[in-house]
Amino acid sequence: MGTPLPQDRRGAPQRAVVTGADSGIGKAIAVALAGGGVDVGITYHEDFDGAQHTAEQVRGLGVGAAVRRLDLTDLPTAAAAVDELAGELGGVDVLVNCAGTGTATKAMDMDFDTWRGVLAVNLDGAFLCAQRAARHMIEAGKGGRIINITSVHEHAPRVGAAPYCASKAGLGALTKVLALELAEHDITVNSVAPGEISTPMTGQEDVDPRTQPRPGYPLGRPGHAKEVAAVVAFLATPAAGYVTGASFVVDGGMLLMGPQASGLLTDSTWREP
Repeated sequence: MGTPLPQDRRGAPQRAVVTGADSGIGKAIAVALAGGGVDVGITYHEDFDGAQHTAEQVRGLGVGAAVRRLDLTDLPTAAAAVDELAGELGGVDVLVNCAGTGTATKAMDMDFDTWRGVLAVNLDGAFLCAQRAARHMIEAGKGGRIINITSVHEHAPRVGAAPYCASKAGLGALTKVLALELAEHDITVNSVAPGEISTPMTGQEDVDPRTQPRPGYPLGRPGHAKEVAAVVAFLATPAAGYVTGASFVVDGGMLLMGPQASGLLTDSTWREP
């Protein structure tokens, strides 16, 4: 790991850490970065086998992989996994904060522990991991990339998702603050905001999104995890060196439909989670 880059890849990232890379979007991101010649540190919460499978795919592309458990309900201790992975990989040039969780409970029915638990994982955990990774990048003096996976709910609300929406909006704002603060170190910070993506989190593992009609989305279907990963992979490259503090929505046009779609609703079922 950390071997010298060939002449045509100088300036490209060598090592990345992707949290929540045992399945879904995180897994697709890890594999996409590996395809660009990047060694990848992979974290998981409970699915060790999933993380190992991701690592096998990464290694199959001719680069290194390292795996650590990351329990973002155990903060701030758990964020040390970023340091461990950076140590094993020989540094970290890219951090992708992808680990997350959510709810489907209305705010008035939610207990405080549930509220705090979602914010801890989605916002506190992402902050701590970014802080740890940025310290390594600053010390190395070669710049870097921090990419936070938020959601369309960074920008728009959803019934039954109060802590999820609050944490993703907060992560979007944190992205902008970090972009300002870390720019002097040539570290860019951006967010990627997916819409509905066919993943295990949405109960659609290994489903071809083209077989799932979504008449309310301009592109007419959910997205594929690889389509999110492609945007992340671009942001990790030198070509995105002048992009920072931005949010890249990957949602098939879903957010564009707010006023258009609301005017066509014929009942109040939208009020339920």
